[in-house]
Amino acid sequence: MTVFEARHIGVQYQRNGEPFAPFSDVSLTLEGGRMYNLTGPSGSGKSTLLAACALMLPRSGGSLALNGVPFDRFHPTEWRRRVCLVPQASALVPGTVRDNLRFPWTLKVNAGTEPPSDEFLEELLALAQLNGVTLDHNAAQLSGGQQARVALLRAFATRPTVMLLDEVEAALDEESAVAVSRLTRALLTGATTCLRIRHRADDGYACGTFTLADGAISYEAHPVTADNAPVAGTGAAVGILEGASR
Repeated sequence: MTVFEARHIGVQYQRNGEPFAPFSDVSLTLEGGRMYNLTGPSGSGKSTLLAACALMLPRSGGSLALNGVPFDRFHPTEWRRRVCLVPQASALVPGTVRDNLRFPWTLKVNAGTEPPSDEFLEELLALAQLNGVTLDHNAAQLSGGQQARVALLRAFATRPTVMLLDEVEAALDEESAVAVSRLTRALLTGATTCLRIRHRADDGYACGTFTLADGAISYEAHPVTADNAPVAGTGAAVGILEGASR
């Protein structure tokens, strides 16, 4: 099932005082329950494309749709809740792991909504395999890999439909990077999808790779070979993220 569509997207901005368009006609579709890679040379516009899909940058043309509904039928705030961009440097806030996982509920965008219960957050931590890290742990004392997984859990806790990950594993060692990939894949359900920028060798978790270069995008499908993929339509992750609000 197609969850997200970008059609004929273009972006233009000023670079060195001159108009610059890294791309002007890029299209892609993302299916539910799948993870995709986005690669390409430096400066090709990968981060720009993710920001445009999340309505964080204006587009010079093109359209977006979520589950077949055009983007202009959403309030921009609601779109950004449903299409969640996680930047490369997603810093944690001072306080405990609990404080960080509940941080989105301190923002105006989530005003009036109830933050997740400790039970819900503990189930997310269990999926992250954080080796004894509890909700009461001081977030500043976590390793870089642990902090990256907590930041990812914080984004998933809001139950977005589309996860856009901008090289969230770039600064991690190989073991931590694999743990982040495993967690991302485990958290995907049949109704959610993920597009991630990465430059590492293929880790077997993505079902295909989009390559953005010279203003054009191409796609190559490849088998999912990682140990926990594909995630079935039932199980702990699906129960947590598709279940009723707590």
